[in-house]
This record gives sequence, structure tokens and C-alpha cells, in this order.
Amino acid sequence: MTDPDHLTLPPEPAETPPPKNNWLSYALEIARNLVFALLLYFLVDSVIDRVVVNNISMYPTLKPGDMLMVNKLAYKLGHLERGDILTFHYPLEPTLNFIKRAIGLPGDTVEIKDKQVWVNGTALTEPYIVTPSDYNGRWVVPADSVFVLGDNRNNSSDSHVWGFVSMKEVIGKAIVIYWPLSAARLIKPALVVSAAAK
Repeated sequence: MTDPDHLTLPPEPAETPPPKNNWLSYALEIARNLVFALLLYFLVDSVIDRVVVNNISMYPTLKPGDMLMVNKLAYKLGHLERGDILTFHYPLEPTLNFIKRAIGLPGDTVEIKDKQVWVNGTALTEPYIVTPSDYNGRWVVPADSVFVLGDNRNNSSDSHVWGFVSMKEVIGKAIVIYWPLSAARLIKPALVVSAAAK
């Protein structure tokens, strides 16, 4: 019979000494995190562009100071639609980037007369503009190009002034206003912009 007062306990494990190169472990962990953060940044940057609105050409939809996110893969993986708000390199000075609304797609006939925009003979309903256009004109959109207008029609340098935008110059589609917070919202397609297929 075993005497309970004389039970033998297993020896306690010896304490593991702290690693001598503890600072090296911390440095490696920080370096790994920095590399991961940089990779994540460049991955996001390859897909998303950040844009600040600097003028009133897209007022009231976009206001000066609005900060936007632009999907740079939108037209590589999908199709441009009438009503999309897109960013592009200004055809007359490619170092400058503009933001406008797509009105005419390749092959479309765009006509502006009597303060009304027509695409392929169909009048557009455009509740997003400030005032109707006070100019007239007719344009046939070439292949691989887009006809763009600002929502602030009479205060916008756009396709009615300098012509079409090549799809090669299109950067991407505006998808969200993220600043100021009071104006933060998704930029939904203007479903009211529709035109009969040519």
C-alpha cells in the first residue's frame, strides 16, 4: 500500500531560456508586415485609382473637393455603358486626366438640338444635368471611341468642344465617392440614360 504522504511527483520541466536574438525576431516580423503591406498597396493600386475632383464640369453629380475611387479594370473585364462616369487622359494633353459622363458609344449618332440630347434618334432623359445645353451639333462616334459630356453642360470642356475619347485613353469607371464623408456614396449608373440601338 502506498503511503499518501510520500508520493513522488514528476520533476518540473526546466525553464526555457529566452531566445538570445529576440530583437532579430521582431525585426523580421516587422519586415514581413511591411512587405505584405506594400504588396497589398500595389495590388490595390493596380485595380483602384483615387481621384480628386477639381472643377465644376460634373456639377451637381460631383463637386470640387470630392474624392473618388475609380475601377481601373471596369472596361478590361466589362463593357462601357451610356451614363457611366469615367476618367480618361485628355486627348489634347494626355498628362491631364478628365472625368465626364459617357453619352455616345461606338457607332452612335449623337445630336444636340433645341436644348435636348438625342442618341440614335432617341431623346435622353437627364435629371442629373444643371441646365440643358445651349449649343447644337451632330457627331457620329467612331469605332473604339466614346462621346463624353459634363453634367454641367454649359461649363464643361468635353466632346462637344474637342471631339471623341479613344477607349485606349480611358482609365476607368468612377464607382464611389469616399470623401467628404457627408457626400460618401456609391456612384450608380444613370439608368435613365438609354438610347435605341442603331
